[in-house]
Amino acid sequence: MTSPAGAPEITGRLAILAGQGRFPVLVARAVRDLGHDPYIFGIKGEADQDWSGYDHCQINIADLKQFARVVRLQAIGSVILAGGIGRRPDLIDIRPTWRSLTGFLTSLRVIVSGGDDKILRFAISVLENEGVKVLAAQQVAPALLGRLGPLGRVRPGSADVQDIEAASEAALALGRLDVGQGAVSVGGRVIALEGLEGTDAMLARVADLRAGNRLPSGRGGVLVKLCKPGQDERADLPSIGTDTVANAHAAGLAGIAIEAGRSLVLERDRVVGEADRLGLFVTGIQPRDEGAS
Repeated sequence: MTSPAGAPEITGRLAILAGQGRFPVLVARAVRDLGHDPYIFGIKGEADQDWSGYDHCQINIADLKQFARVVRLQAIGSVILAGGIGRRPDLIDIRPTWRSLTGFLTSLRVIVSGGDDKILRFAISVLENEGVKVLAAQQVAPALLGRLGPLGRVRPGSADVQDIEAASEAALALGRLDVGQGAVSVGGRVIALEGLEGTDAMLARVADLRAGNRLPSGRGGVLVKLCKPGQDERADLPSIGTDTVANAHAAGLAGIAIEAGRSLVLERDRVVGEADRLGLFVTGIQPRDEGAS
């Protein structure tokens, strides 16, 4: 099938390796809008959406044998990784194919000690080794990408700009360590960094600090989410949704800044509507990564 102008070249049938959240659903809809019928690999213990309207199966994320079998049966040539993954696979879950045996020892090292970006890079290489082309979700759903500047009615003020700069510097430093993608600054001081627990849990910590009078009362501070320096953009782009807005508001923050063109805004109209209702800004920025090569 010929793809519309500007759409990615999709080889064979396109599959979506679906984790947690609404993101995989939005990608699947975008794929159908391009005239393709995606096959859904729902990751066991992670995929939490209703896939009854699509050809689909459940798969253990480490079961490469099942993946390779379905790839052959469904003539899958392209795959997109979409959605969150809450836990790493156990070593006993790994079922390699003959093709993947050469990298098996590497996989053990990555699973045990690698950061998220290392694991995703390895996962992409394993999928490609099984004969499929890994596409970025934003290639089929470019409307999800955040754009430069405010997305809603509320705009950041001068104090917010200082917080954006401070949190951006911290987020980039954190990303170089392959730890997380987000940071919160209040009054020009970084007060929270995103770890393995994720953005929502970090914002809950900020809310607790605010409730315990460890932060200035009232509303102030900014959440910044950025791509990790050198990150493979085919997986795990920073993303925000309505829950992010609600949790930022609960933490007393003034707004959210995301990396323009390299972050995802899930269900944009709902995000903007909720931010406007709560009086928060959501804006796209272009950070300066002075440590990039």
